[in-house]
Amino acid sequence: MSGAFLDVEQSLNGRRWIGPGVETDRLAEALAQEAGLPRPLCQTLARLGVPPDEAERYLAPQLRDLLPDPRSLKDMETAAARFLNALNARERIAVFADYDVDGGSSAALLIDWLRRMGHPATLYVPDRIDEGYGPNDEAMADLAAQHDLIICVDCGTLSHGPIQAAKGADVIILDHHLGGETLPAALAVVNPNRQDESGDLAHLCAAAVVFLMLVEAGRQLREAGKKGPDLMQMLDLVALATVADVAPLKGVNRAFVRQGLRIMAQRTRPGLVALSDVGRLDTAPTSYHLGFVLGPRVNAGGRIGKADLGARLLASDNPHEAQSMAERLDQLNTERREVEASVRAAALAQAEERGLDAPLVWAAGEGWHPGVVGIVASRLKEATNRPAIVIGLDGDEGKGSGRSISGVDLGASVQRLTAEGLLLKGGGHKMAAGLTVARDKLEVAMTRLSELLAKQGAGDAGPADLKLDGLMMPGAATVELINQIEAAGPFGAGAPAPRYVFPDMAISFAKRVGDAHLKLRFGDGMGAQLDAISFGAFDTPLGAALEAHGGARFHLAGRVEINSWQGRQTVQLRLEDAARTG
Repeated sequence: MSGAFLDVEQSLNGRRWIGPGVETDRLAEALAQEAGLPRPLCQTLARLGVPPDEAERYLAPQLRDLLPDPRSLKDMETAAARFLNALNARERIAVFADYDVDGGSSAALLIDWLRRMGHPATLYVPDRIDEGYGPNDEAMADLAAQHDLIICVDCGTLSHGPIQAAKGADVIILDHHLGGETLPAALAVVNPNRQDESGDLAHLCAAAVVFLMLVEAGRQLREAGKKGPDLMQMLDLVALATVADVAPLKGVNRAFVRQGLRIMAQRTRPGLVALSDVGRLDTAPTSYHLGFVLGPRVNAGGRIGKADLGARLLASDNPHEAQSMAERLDQLNTERREVEASVRAAALAQAEERGLDAPLVWAAGEGWHPGVVGIVASRLKEATNRPAIVIGLDGDEGKGSGRSISGVDLGASVQRLTAEGLLLKGGGHKMAAGLTVARDKLEVAMTRLSELLAKQGAGDAGPADLKLDGLMMPGAATVELINQIEAAGPFGAGAPAPRYVFPDMAISFAKRVGDAHLKLRFGDGMGAQLDAISFGAFDTPLGAALEAHGGARFHLAGRVEINSWQGRQTVQLRLEDAARTG
């Protein structure tokens, strides 16, 4: 193992610092020389694997250059043609959507598009507790009795029985979850994760698949001499779903999110405006806001409230109606946090007792709310840098949710467990999965899942490793530089935000803020000084050590960001970790 970055084997938070490797350093040097870009930006581009001749294009991605041909996906032309036939013949259309952000955004895309074409659609979102994930026989039979076309979004690829139950209606599936060896008997199954697909578009979320179907529908309309709605204005929904569903921000996904954020900043969609307002979002949205401010509120309805509330909000064109729904979702999100906190404490205690260094971290508890097990799994994953599963037990069964780490395909392993008969039900994609397990098979199923994940290297990463892009000095940390680094984003799944170290800094000011946060001012002794904020610092050893610094010098690590206050922009370090020098 190579040496720790700046020789920090154990930081104040007990983490080992990992810097860029030799190859990344070489690429950063080449980028700096050939592209003439600032060194910190080059370090981030090198970590993302951007070669010098592509740097300019990467920093200003154009959707038209990155958008794949929708027809490269199987069944796409059939799906779009049937969709347009239903529109032209004024048929009754139902949209069956999953209850999460991706499902809600996907449904809203279709409902909004159809409404702009003067055609209504029925929305159906199953109840998480009563019906569970995806189509079920009863709901599909009822919808088929009242509709000519049912479009399943963000679900349906493994729903053989329920699709069969939709007698008398055509069914189109627009999904991204891992497909099985056989497909349900739908008219069209458009899914980049079908087993007979190339996998080139496997990173798309369901809303992106829906968007591509609408692109193809627009092409077919133009061939017929007609015009459809402006799809660019709908990218706000695709951006929200891409980030909230933790789809990797690479290729066209990156362009979707960048363009979608621009559209969102125009504040034209009533649902997102209302949601931003209740979330007290007073700046132009970023990918962080999509994942941590807007996404959780949209999800709250499906987790502990009315399942279709998020989708209805996103599809709403009435500002007053949207405001009312956004306020209800905000309230539900607060309730969700309280439920989550109690489950998280119990799950973490159980997982610690079992051991946090195994390839899989898991916990199961009596009556744990199925609406929060996915979030708690995310928290366990973040705390341990390992795939995590959290299961709520009820009677003879347990329903659980899992989250994975980069490079470990959880969905495929869960699907294999289902095929082996160790799970009653299971599916998902690389980064997330859902499952149902018989109580008496819980231990053996989790042991087997741990074995499968170990083969993918799930237990190899150190939970304490903190990955860093390189060094930065206070004098170099200008608003202009941070804007240039932001152009390498948006950052998120598959493209983590860059972290830099300010080496050998003197702290001139340290103050506790609120219950657990820390504000700092630091400099290098050469005149330049920066402010820093460390959220939750006093929940870790970091807060007390820096508050009582006693004149000692520290390496300070974190994400550099622009802080806007009363129209003035300054650079701020969002401090995550520190180490004493010397």
